Amino acid sequence: MLKNIIIFVLLVLNSNSVIAQIGTNGDDRSEEGRPIKTYNLTIDQDEVTLAGVTADGMTVNGGIPAPTLEFTIGDLAIINVTNNMDVETSVHWHGIILPNFYDGVPYLTTPPIKPGTTFQYRIPINQTGTYWYHSHTMLQEQKGVYGSIVIQPKEKTLEYDKELVVVLSDWTNEKPENVLRNLKRGNEWYQVKKGTSVPLSRAIARGALGAQLKMWRDRMEGADIADIYYPAFISNGKAIANYPNFEVGEKVRLRFINASASTYFWLDFGAGNPQIVSSDGLDVQPVAKDRFLFAIAETYDVLVTIPDGTLEITATAQDGSGHTSIQLGEGKLFPAMVINRPDKIAMMQQMAKMDMKMGAPSIVFNPEKKDPQFLKDRYGMKMDMNHNSMMMQNSTMKDSTKTQNMKMAGIDHHKHQEPMMKKETMTFDHAMRKTHFNYDFLKAKTPTTFPKEAKVNTLLLNLTGNMNRYIWSMNGVPLAETDNIKINSGEVTRITFNNLTMMHHPMHLHGHYFRVINKNGERSPLKHTVNVPPMQELTIEFYNEEYGDWFFHCHVLYHMMSGMTRIFSYDTPTDERMEAYPVENLIHETNQYYTWGMARIGSNFNELTLTSSNIRNEFGLKVEFDYDENAEIEVSYNRYLNDWVRLYVAVNAENESPDMFGKVHTVGLAGVKYFTPYMFNVDVSMDHQLRPRIRLDKELLVFPRLFLEGEYEYRTDFGWVNDLEEDVNYKEETEWLVALSYILSRNFSIQGNYHNHYGWGGGVLVRF
Repeated sequence: MLKNIIIFVLLVLNSNSVIAQIGTNGDDRSEEGRPIKTYNLTIDQDEVTLAGVTADGMTVNGGIPAPTLEFTIGDLAIINVTNNMDVETSVHWHGIILPNFYDGVPYLTTPPIKPGTTFQYRIPINQTGTYWYHSHTMLQEQKGVYGSIVIQPKEKTLEYDKELVVVLSDWTNEKPENVLRNLKRGNEWYQVKKGTSVPLSRAIARGALGAQLKMWRDRMEGADIADIYYPAFISNGKAIANYPNFEVGEKVRLRFINASASTYFWLDFGAGNPQIVSSDGLDVQPVAKDRFLFAIAETYDVLVTIPDGTLEITATAQDGSGHTSIQLGEGKLFPAMVINRPDKIAMMQQMAKMDMKMGAPSIVFNPEKKDPQFLKDRYGMKMDMNHNSMMMQNSTMKDSTKTQNMKMAGIDHHKHQEPMMKKETMTFDHAMRKTHFNYDFLKAKTPTTFPKEAKVNTLLLNLTGNMNRYIWSMNGVPLAETDNIKINSGEVTRITFNNLTMMHHPMHLHGHYFRVINKNGERSPLKHTVNVPPMQELTIEFYNEEYGDWFFHCHVLYHMMSGMTRIFSYDTPTDERMEAYPVENLIHETNQYYTWGMARIGSNFNELTLTSSNIRNEFGLKVEFDYDENAEIEVSYNRYLNDWVRLYVAVNAENESPDMFGKVHTVGLAGVKYFTPYMFNVDVSMDHQLRPRIRLDKELLVFPRLFLEGEYEYRTDFGWVNDLEEDVNYKEETEWLVALSYILSRNFSIQGNYHNHYGWGGGVLVRF
C-alpha cells in the first residue's frame, strides 16, 4: 500500500501541468482554515412565464435561472438545498472538482433530496472560472433547475471593467415527460412544427430523391439536427435581455453558460471585438471569434468592448428554429446576425456523395461479437485524413484572416475604445458551418500533458442512436445493459469518440477535466464537456486521479435519459453513506416504460392502438371495428433483438361470421417483425392452427404536413390443421388500406382513407 502511495505521489510531482492547474487531491480537499461561504437554496414547483410562454416549472429561490453562486478560490462552499416539492430532487455542480460524495448524481454519488428535506453540500473550492449547477434527477433540468457559478481568483488575471453572467437555455410549455414520450413514439410533429422536416415533394423538387433514398436505405428519415420544438429560447430568463448600464469603451467579461436541455446555439456578436479567454472555466490563449458553435453544458468567457451604441449578441438555435439575444449599452444598435436555417437537403446530398454507411444500431443483439471495432469498421465515414485536414485549414485560414483584419485596423486589445473588427461576410452554408465543428481555436496557456510514466489505456466509444425508437447508447449498448468502466488511479484513460449518428453529442465527464486533442499538441485545451460532431471522430484523455464512481454521459438531456450514459469506476470502496441508495434506481431512469396510443375515428371503421415500451420490451393492443358488428382484437408482447428485429407472441380474436358478434374465433400466434432498409415494417407470423400471416406497412411525409400511409395484410389457411372444403387447396384473405392524413397538432390529424373491406371513409386521428 505504501509503495503505491509513493508511486502516485511521484507521478503527481512529475506532472508538468494538469493537477497543479485545477487542484484536486490530498490536502486540497481539507476544509480546515478556509473562509466559509454559505448559500441556502430552495427548490419549488410553480407556474412560470418566460419569454411569454407559461409552463409548470421548478424554481430555485423563486426564479429561473437560479441565483448566481459566487466564490473565491480557497473558499469552503457550504450550500444547503431544501426540497419543497413532492418529488425527489438533486443538484450537480457541473465542472467543479469536488469530493465524490457531493457530486450530486442521486443513487450513484449522492443521496437524493427527498421531499421536505434539506441536504448540505460541502465543497472545497480549488479552481477559478465560470461553471454552473443543475438538477440531475430525471428531466428536472428542463423545468428550470439550473443556475450559474462564478469563482474568482485571489488576484485578477485579466484586465476588464465589468462582468456579466449570461445563462442561455430552451423553454417548453409541455411536460418534459410528454416530450420524451412523443420522441419515443416516433412522431414527426416537432419537425413539422418547426418547419425543419424534409417532405418527399421538397426532396424531389431539389433533385435530391437519390439522396433521400440513400437515407431511407440506412433506415433514416433524413439529416437530423435537433429533436424538439421549443416555443422560446432565453437569455437570463428573457427572450431579449437588456443591460443599458454599460458605458462606451468599457471592457466587459461575458460569462456564457449553455444550460439548455437539448439546444446548441450559434453565438454571433454584432460588434465589440469579441475574444474568447476561457473555456469550461479554464483560461485559454485569447482568440478572436465573432461567431462560434456553443455546445450544451459548455461555458465560454468572452471579452467585449462596448461600442458607441448598443452591442447585440444573438444565440440562434442550431436548427434555426428560434433565437435569443442580449443587448449591452445604449444608443445605435450594432445588430448581431440571426443565423439562417441549415439546408438539410444540401446536407443529405453531401452525405449521399460520401463513402459512408449510416444507421448504426442503438441496441445490438450480441455485444461481444459486434464489439466497438466491428461497429466502427461497418458504419460511419470511410475516408482518409484529407477531409479533416481541409476543415482544419479552412478554420485556421478564417481565424488568421480575422487576425490580419484586426491588425490592419490598428486594433490594440489593451486599449478600451477599439475599432470594429471586420464581420464575417462569407455565405454560411453547410461547408462553412462544418469548419466550426472542431476545437482547434482553443489553445491552453500552459502544457496540459500528463506524466510520461503513466500507463495509457485506450477506449473506443462509438456514439449510437435510433431516432425512430429514440434510444441512444454507446457501442450499441445503453446504460441498462452494460457494466461500469473500470479505471485505475495513476493511469491515463484515452477515449476515441466515433460518432455514428447524424446529431452532435456534448459528452460530459463528472469530476474530471480531460484534454481535447487538437492541432495544438501539448497545449491542447482542458475541458469537462466536449462536442462530438456527426460522423466524425474526436479523442480525449484524462488522468485517473480520483476515487469512487463518476457519471459520464451525453448532455442532451433526452439522450442521457434514453441510455447514452456510462459510469467510470475506480477500484475503491463504496461510500458507506450510499449503501441505502442503490444505483439500480439511477439505471432504471434510463430504461423506463413509456406508453402512448392512437385512435383512428372514421366514417367507415375505427381503430385503437396502445403501446407500452422500454428498451427491449414492448406490449401492444390493437382493436379494429366497423359499424356492422365486425371487430378484431390483438394483444401482443414483443422482444427486441436489435433495432430492427423483434420476436413476438400474441392472442388474436375476431368475429367468426361477418356482420355478427355472436361467435368469436381466438388464436395464439408467434412471429417476427422486421424494420427493413427503406423503412418498411414487415410482420411474418403463424397462429396455432398453422395459418401464416404477412403484414406490411409504411408511412411517409409527402408534403409539409401531409402523410401517406399504406398497410397490407395477407392471411392463408393450407388446411394443415383445419378441414377445408373439398377441392379447395387453401383459403386466403387480403386486407389493405391507403390513407392520407394532414397533421394539425401533436395530438390531432384529419384523415381520409380507402379500406378494401370498409370502403371509403374519413375522420380524425387522435394521438395520446
